[in-house]
Amino acid sequence: MTARYDAASLRAAAGELFTAAGLDADKAATVAHWLVEGDLMGHDTHGLALAPGYLQSLADGVMARRGRPEVISDRPAAVCWRGKRLPGAWLAAEAMRLAVARAREAGTCTVTVGDSHHIGALAVYLPIATGAGMMASITSSSPSGAQVAPFGGRVGLYTPDPVAHGIPTPGEPVLIDISASITTVNMAQRKIRAGEHYDADWLMDAEGRPARDPAVLAAGGTLMPTGGLDHGQKGYGMALQAEAVTQGLAGWGRADAPGGTCAAFTVQVWDPEAFGGRAAFLRQTGWLADACRATPPRPGVKSVRLPGERALARRRQGLAEGVALHPSILPALAPHAERLGVDLPGPLAG
Repeated sequence: MTARYDAASLRAAAGELFTAAGLDADKAATVAHWLVEGDLMGHDTHGLALAPGYLQSLADGVMARRGRPEVISDRPAAVCWRGKRLPGAWLAAEAMRLAVARAREAGTCTVTVGDSHHIGALAVYLPIATGAGMMASITSSSPSGAQVAPFGGRVGLYTPDPVAHGIPTPGEPVLIDISASITTVNMAQRKIRAGEHYDADWLMDAEGRPARDPAVLAAGGTLMPTGGLDHGQKGYGMALQAEAVTQGLAGWGRADAPGGTCAAFTVQVWDPEAFGGRAAFLRQTGWLADACRATPPRPGVKSVRLPGERALARRRQGLAEGVALHPSILPALAPHAERLGVDLPGPLAG
């Protein structure tokens, strides 16, 4: 049985860890909040599993401990920041909140951020907008990483380049979180540590042959693009768009040969009231959501779900009964907790 932990206790402990590591208190609390949100939603490779790496980045000076982003440009509906390697979770939340506020006035707003630190699970930030009745997208790339080869190639050039979309409906929002590769770097690393293989050919070895053993990544292998060998041009196209809308719009990325953990990301928000109207928008998205759920399921599938439906159900359960943490997460945090003098919470009884 998976151990469960009180969400508030996890946030408090993570916040203490980041504060003890030198991060500004407000940024420490923000990063802790969004990492725990990742675990609450079931993104357990992009929740507190990221904390050891973030703490190491603080120790190594790769993540900035304090400061504000540099404003490169600022128009009513278009903003560009240079993140100065500040915590990505803090920058992403700030960018989403700014985009929501500007969209109330301009109808839409795009905020792009270059030279950020890693931002974690994209989907966790979407409710900032959907909770305000707005539709949102967030796209991220890591210009210092190169784990996915262009379709037809066999040498890594870019990263999984995820994109997430939040769509309000009359009920719960649709939360889409996808990437330009079939799997992620963090999932592959977890499987390497556990000595596990994938169940399907989600990787390529250094010669470009399909592979299931994540160990091929250490020998020049790559993550398979979304669509695999048959239709990998789809993931390739997604990646090129993601790279352009993040690093291109930010004016900072691979062409600058950055080192260390870094990211570029872009947040876009639309207020339906500024277009066809909020009521008309919800009428359309409500019809679509209902139609998807009413679709007869194929054999072996109980019912058709909407993206984000299970994540939101997990979040509700986690808040009520405790967060189900992957068993590798707290042991990986333990050496940092000991070094920084912070007590980690124990599991809930029962």
